[in-house]
Amino acid sequence: MRILLILFIAMPIIEMWVLIEVGSVIGALPTIGLVLLTACIGLGLLRAQGVGALARAQAKLRAQQVPIREMADGLFFAIGGALLLTPGFVTDAIGFACLTPGIRTLLLAVIAKQLLGRGQSGAFKSNMGSHFESQNDDFFEGKPRDVNPPKSKSNQVIDGDFEREKD
Repeated sequence: MRILLILFIAMPIIEMWVLIEVGSVIGALPTIGLVLLTACIGLGLLRAQGVGALARAQAKLRAQQVPIREMADGLFFAIGGALLLTPGFVTDAIGFACLTPGIRTLLLAVIAKQLLGRGQSGAFKSNMGSHFESQNDDFFEGKPRDVNPPKSKSNQVIDGDFEREKD
């Protein structure tokens, strides 16, 4: 929590310093134009990646799988989008890092391992049981998951009617 307070105080100061330095080199109007350009590029990237993540999440839901990776990606998309809309070059760099697939995967793996190592996700893990663990094992090892796994007898739905008997 302390690091968030430090970041909350330090980030605006760092952003102002970088904006002043860039503005003194290239001028005020080009600096403003560059900030607007990075915001537009970032929003386009956010839209494209968000649509792809939504499609992957829907495919996993149709295959009766929990879209854990897609939910984590969505969190990074929200953080990255907010940072890209915030004026400044440092926040834009962090926002682009959240939207870049390779960097995002690395960040997700590090954060997930930290949370699992500290036991912070224990309640979620116990609720999801082995299903959560098997999905995370693939996630940590960077293995692609099969979106349409073969159906086994345990995945088949049996339709039927029932009546309650009175005692």
